Amino acid sequence: MSMRWGMTVPLGGVSLADHAAVFHGLADAGFTDAWTAEVAGTDAFTPLTLTAAWEPRLRLGTAIAPVYTRGPGLMAMTAAALAETAPGRFQFGIGASSPVVAGDWNAADFVKPFARSRDMLRFLRAALAGEVVDEAYPTFTVKRFRLERPPAVPPQLMLAALRPQMLHLAAAEADGVILNWLSAADVHTALAETKQAGPDFSVATRIFVVPTDDATYARAVGRRLITSYLTVPAYAAFHRWLGREELLTPMWEAWSAGDRKGALAAIPDSLVDDLVVHGAPDEVRARVQAYADAGVTIPVMALLPTPELERGGMPALNELITALGR
Repeated sequence: MSMRWGMTVPLGGVSLADHAAVFHGLADAGFTDAWTAEVAGTDAFTPLTLTAAWEPRLRLGTAIAPVYTRGPGLMAMTAAALAETAPGRFQFGIGASSPVVAGDWNAADFVKPFARSRDMLRFLRAALAGEVVDEAYPTFTVKRFRLERPPAVPPQLMLAALRPQMLHLAAAEADGVILNWLSAADVHTALAETKQAGPDFSVATRIFVVPTDDATYARAVGRRLITSYLTVPAYAAFHRWLGREELLTPMWEAWSAGDRKGALAAIPDSLVDDLVVHGAPDEVRARVQAYADAGVTIPVMALLPTPELERGGMPALNELITALGR
């Protein structure tokens, strides 16, 4: 298996205050990493701060902290604080996010996402190294900012990327790339755009998993996720680039017409099975391993609800974590 084996935290149905047992269980099961997302649930940093305090065996990562929802200085301070809390264990993933998250929910102007991501990456590289930053970047200006507590071990900087331009930027200027919403077979296509990266370049991928033998249930969950994500312009363009335009056009057309049921029905089982991992825990492990075999160095599961978990509660969750570990 991959030397790294990650889980997205926090887990659904468990309060943050009760996650110490979850983090211990993940480490005991052989998980090496805890990674967060930042959409409309928890922020990206609080769960990782708890992880750092409660379970020193786990490495930490954000996938992602959006580049629009915090000012440059606050972004650097937050990352520096977590890097100081967990020296050498934190990888800082940033990305453009989406117009909904940045604009509709956080009142930011979602403009020039490539340039904003590039500028934030360059600012963070300098700021987290303890430098004085006094520069007019194309998308923002910073005047004489210097961290009062630069981390002794700056975090590796990772960039979320989907298509060639952002993938090239990640390879040229970041320490790693974060992929999302692709199949194991798609990994080669994405990584072909990162050939200029160095030998220690990290590749993280969030993989949605529904560990149940109930394929009908899993595919229903997967279809809802696909309509939530792949109708976002950046993800739609990504899958056109991957060659799925013909397959996804019926779903996109129904969605644009306001026909939500039709959009769900237009998604073939084969696409759900490619993009959402489901099955018994051993099958899930094998399919996640396929991402590692394709070049992903940090496969990160995102655990979705199942009937078994809803019936079994915490005992079932603990058993599942053990079964999904390595």
